[in-house]
Amino acid sequence: MTSIADLRKSYERAELSEDASHANPLLQFEQWLKEAIASEVPEPNAMTVATVASNLRPSTRVVLIKGYDERGITWFTNYESRKGQELAGNPYAALQFHWVELERVVRIEGVVEKVSAQESDDYFRSRPLDSRIGAWASPQSQVISGRGVLVANAARYGAQFLLRPPRPPHWGGYRLKPDHWQFWQGRKSRLHDRLRYTLRDSTGTPSAGEPVWIRERLAP
Repeated sequence: MTSIADLRKSYERAELSEDASHANPLLQFEQWLKEAIASEVPEPNAMTVATVASNLRPSTRVVLIKGYDERGITWFTNYESRKGQELAGNPYAALQFHWVELERVVRIEGVVEKVSAQESDDYFRSRPLDSRIGAWASPQSQVISGRGVLVANAARYGAQFLLRPPRPPHWGGYRLKPDHWQFWQGRKSRLHDRLRYTLRDSTGTPSAGEPVWIRERLAP
């Protein structure tokens, strides 16, 4: 039996240089995300969300990105879940995408806020009916006696709302506004490429007051 300590892989698929990367990290992220989708890697939209509780204990979970633009990265969930409660007490969070087949990792840090009620309503209406009922049926992160609770709740809310369930008041979107990005590309001999983008406010330029990104190479 192979020891877990002996498991190794040589990363040799691609490289990430300063000259070939975008000055704007959002554009670099968009390029890599599109390449992950085109490469048909499993669930290219899956990302890990890390939050920190009031007792300073971190926790992580995997969710699905539902949008991104210059305002930030968006996902939807139950506001009363563990992550929702932790974000209410500490709005800073971190995201991570790991596209194993492409030997790439993207890390994003920043402050999180709820999206508008209209944005949450619009996305909720776009979801399949069973997912909309599921948002009502699952008291996310709470202890339940068994799966039968979820099945019974789904049946009850399905009968109550039929084909038009409204968005639950405890369910909606979050948006992380990045102030820190890291792009990691696996390389041979563990000499990986790692670029960090840090947000700075520009001053003394025609676009004074607009955000600019400082791009730096980090040792792997």
